[in-house]
Amino acid sequence: MLVVRPAGPADLDFLLELAILSGPGFTSLPEDPDQLAERLDLSRDSFAGKIEPRHRWYTLMLEETETGDVDGIGSVKAAVGLNRPFFSFRVVTNTQSSPSLGIRLEQKTLVLVNECTGWTEVGSLFLKADRRKGGAGRLLSQSRYMLIGAEPDLFADTVLAELRGVFTPDGACPFWDHVAHKFFPMDFDEADRMTGSTDKQFILDLAPRHPIYMDLLPEPARAVIGKVHPQGVPAMALLESEGFRPNGLIDIFDAGPTVTCDRDNIRTVRDARSLKVAVAQEVEAELPALISTGSVGGFRSVRQRASIEGDVVTLTAETADVLRVKSGDIVRVKT
Repeated sequence: MLVVRPAGPADLDFLLELAILSGPGFTSLPEDPDQLAERLDLSRDSFAGKIEPRHRWYTLMLEETETGDVDGIGSVKAAVGLNRPFFSFRVVTNTQSSPSLGIRLEQKTLVLVNECTGWTEVGSLFLKADRRKGGAGRLLSQSRYMLIGAEPDLFADTVLAELRGVFTPDGACPFWDHVAHKFFPMDFDEADRMTGSTDKQFILDLAPRHPIYMDLLPEPARAVIGKVHPQGVPAMALLESEGFRPNGLIDIFDAGPTVTCDRDNIRTVRDARSLKVAVAQEVEAELPALISTGSVGGFRSVRQRASIEGDVVTLTAETADVLRVKSGDIVRVKT
């Protein structure tokens, strides 16, 4: 059975493997054991409630219970931009006209902004290639919203997600090569590493202080602004199905889009119900349901068959055991 569960220090080898597989541009998964170990410590302390709520970063692992293999990762950062600025480019449309000539022009520019401070971020969604079918990605993605819905007050009113921008098959990033690199004279991987491991002062020091006119950029750069990496297309579809939409912000290095949704309007947060558990040896149900524990501490989530009658959900003993719940406990269920 697949279960989504909290990540902790014992998952370092699994997390490092996923970081290596994720490839370039996946800022939240650096191939750095020390950074990853710090993240796992933070995840453990976040789930344990040892950190102030807005500083928590919950990391989730997708595990196959029969083998113990970890095949995917997702995360929820309670609030971004608190200790480090959360920089983006905003795509701004400026209108210029000459009535005497009868000319009206709309010029799009990129403007450096820091607008998302305090918003919750869902991210780090990555699965091994052989797990990208059969609903595992949807389970992992939706589990992040089940976590938010378990205790909404721990999270911000606005939730965002950043998607990786376009890279060529050989690993080149058109937007970086033609635009960002002009301001940050270093390798993409170095800038990516510094984004995750420093206070981002280098961005404030070196980023463009004036709007960048998109029409003046080379075509390869213009073509990828706000576009998603091919591997990120399924993730974008999952986000859109939950109600997320682009908000006009893009990543300053790879031009990938940012999407947002009001916390309480995220479909899984809105539609999941809190129900009391009953346990039976067998359960009659036509379709499986998304089921998670009812609180953030010890959070676990599965997609299994469940029978709902009134405010009671009947689970098999195996499902209850994987969720670590018993009769009378409260779980959240989305059918």
